[in-house]
Amino acid sequence: MIRVLLLPIRALLSWDRWQEIFDTMSRNLLRASLTAISVGWGVFMLVVLLGLGNGLENGMKRNFAREAANTITIRSARTSIASGGFDVGRLITFDNRDYQRAQTVEFVDRISGLFFVRGGAFGGSEMMTRRGTKANAFAMTAVHPDGIYLEPHDMVAGRYITESDLRERRKSIVVGQPIVDFLFEAGENPIGQWINVGSVAFQIVGVFHDDAGADEERMMYIPVSTAQVAFNGQDHLNMLTFTVGNGGVAEATAATETIKQQLAEAHSFDVKDSQAIRVQNNVEGFERFSKLFWIIAVFVVFIGGLTIGAGVIGVSNIMMITVKERTKEIGVRKALGAPPLSIVSMIVQEAVVLTAFAGLTGLAAGIGVLAAMGAMTPPGGILSEPSIHLSAGIYATLILMFFGALAGLFPALAAARVNPIHSLRDQ
Repeated sequence: MIRVLLLPIRALLSWDRWQEIFDTMSRNLLRASLTAISVGWGVFMLVVLLGLGNGLENGMKRNFAREAANTITIRSARTSIASGGFDVGRLITFDNRDYQRAQTVEFVDRISGLFFVRGGAFGGSEMMTRRGTKANAFAMTAVHPDGIYLEPHDMVAGRYITESDLRERRKSIVVGQPIVDFLFEAGENPIGQWINVGSVAFQIVGVFHDDAGADEERMMYIPVSTAQVAFNGQDHLNMLTFTVGNGGVAEATAATETIKQQLAEAHSFDVKDSQAIRVQNNVEGFERFSKLFWIIAVFVVFIGGLTIGAGVIGVSNIMMITVKERTKEIGVRKALGAPPLSIVSMIVQEAVVLTAFAGLTGLAAGIGVLAAMGAMTPPGGILSEPSIHLSAGIYATLILMFFGALAGLFPALAAARVNPIHSLRDQ
């Protein structure tokens, strides 16, 4: 087998050999074309399915990137189980002490409480924001300094909310780029400028950018302590969100259960009440999706492998027929002194050429279809950059050529055993 795969360089570069291969294929053009189509179709489907799987995975990861993949979010809601002398339907409201207790929980890395500001009332919606004669409604959220680690925002100017802002209840505000574009003239520096949100003046200390687009950038962030004073929030929080660093599902679950127990004890609700607080565990979700896409990839490779295998078997059958039809020719070659390796290399090279041509054609067609699909897919959709890695295409081609050589080997060995006297007499 090794000797067959390591064919003599002279034979590979021989124009007569290549001319002979092309002449043989042209005499059986329909048969060779159908065989090539079966192999090429298998490669094409494998490439397209793998590319679509990668595109779905990229889209999933991009959606998860809206929040850190290791983020857990706990949102307050209403009870559904009577507990502590309270009836069902009671609204749970977090406070600063819940945030402080959660900070001490094992595995918690970064944590922020969130308070959604709405015109002085508890809740959340857009706030009318003014500067000079310009005014528009933008969403505003009060956060702790670690909030920058929990959202995929990139600071393009200034800074984020700091501990000093929180401690001194500064009227500092961080705004998205579209807000700056609306309120300020081109080239004007927004850092240090004042804007009015509702009836309260805030000083811009930072500007951020978000790859998800303008909808995610139409946001403003202020310190939690400032919002609780300026907008009658008392010490209320709507949500706790935290990360577990490099921790996995076990660490995320342990931290979540501890914080849930703390909240249940502090606010007198049943810890088993799944409606009292809503938990979103990105760690578990990301692991589930990762396993799902791994299974999909294995399934795609399995189906694609079977399809390509069927094509390779077709190549082997075609080569067997070719050997049968060329029995007299092979007998003449052997009678004239052609060594067995020459006969074997001739058949194997023909099989490799057929499978390589079909495989490369299928690979190119698959990559072209993926590129077209990527160009037509809107940004931010569930499908993002469907493609395959170049190394995967190269490996697939090399493996296909190997199996092409293997498909031609057995007919080639049969041809090498042809008795020239019998072949000439039978013909």
